[in-house]
Amino acid sequence: MRRRSALVAMVLLLLTATASVPLGLSMPPLIVRLAYQIEQRGIVYSWGGGHAAAPGPSKGTCRGYKGRIKPCPAARTRGLDCSGFARWVYALAHGEDVLGPGNTDDHVRKMRRVSSARPGDLVFFGKVGKRSVRTHHVGIYLGDGKMMNAPETGAVVRVDRIRGKKDFAGFYRL
Repeated sequence: MRRRSALVAMVLLLLTATASVPLGLSMPPLIVRLAYQIEQRGIVYSWGGGHAAAPGPSKGTCRGYKGRIKPCPAARTRGLDCSGFARWVYALAHGEDVLGPGNTDDHVRKMRRVSSARPGDLVFFGKVGKRSVRTHHVGIYLGDGKMMNAPETGAVVRVDRIRGKKDFAGFYRL
């Protein structure tokens, strides 16, 4: 009988202790959760999309377009390009347009490079030097070598492996 009482007491103690642990410890950061919510919408890539006055899907532009699908579909396609996607997710997470309507070069200049990435950081591709910045792609780091991004014309916002892209420039944090 004593053993049973001690066992019941121990179980109650363990239940009380584990119930007091905050649930948010293993929850992904808001930026990552928002990126996954947007991915589920099936939003298409549009060159220049996401760069209207307010962040979010918008019609793109054919100015500077070098995609493989001809003629350029961006001017008639409502969607996001890579920097438009990052801009929208960060605006939703921060409650304001913290990255602004610029391109990947403009966005990387607002960030600081970090050596150890955390989910929610931005991962840039291209060349970032002390005097010049020439980036061509950005994604949201999810962890485990993966990023969420708007990759190219004809695709939707999706998860890709970082090592699958050329010209890794680094991880950046606001």
